[in-house]
Amino acid sequence: MTQSDIKKIQEEIDHRKLVVRREAIEAVKEARAQGDLSENFEYYAAKKDKNRNESRIRYLENMLKHARVVSDESAPDEIGLNDTVTLYFEDEEEEETYRLVTSIRGNSLKGLISIESPLGKAIKGHRAGDRVQVRISDKAGYTVVIKTIEKTGEDENDRIRSY
Repeated sequence: MTQSDIKKIQEEIDHRKLVVRREAIEAVKEARAQGDLSENFEYYAAKKDKNRNESRIRYLENMLKHARVVSDESAPDEIGLNDTVTLYFEDEEEEETYRLVTSIRGNSLKGLISIESPLGKAIKGHRAGDRVQVRISDKAGYTVVIKTIEKTGEDENDRIRSY
């Protein structure tokens, strides 16, 4: 995780503890006040929402507790975290564009490649024009050529994936 990831996670934890938790407790109180709990759907739904929020808080706190901080700095002409790259896959004769991100943001369907993935590990630190061998295993791999690098930096609208 980058320092920015940690900051965003802490902001979500604070919001959930100060705002969402208060609302959830109030919803449980209101539903409980409606009477018979054995057939009170609103009560069970409110309890479920409250428990989901508490579970999310524990999950995020655990993420921070075990986080490994990585630097998002790189030279102006080399691939680093949050940079957008266009790659030419020689075997398939196709170009694809990806953004290199931390593992918690990785989503290959959206073009977000984790720095922990084989492709991310292979291209990080390389420059435009470099021909890079991507190793999937001891016996398998492929070659990509780095076409362009765009220093996009981190998008403030990015959100940590919610589970």
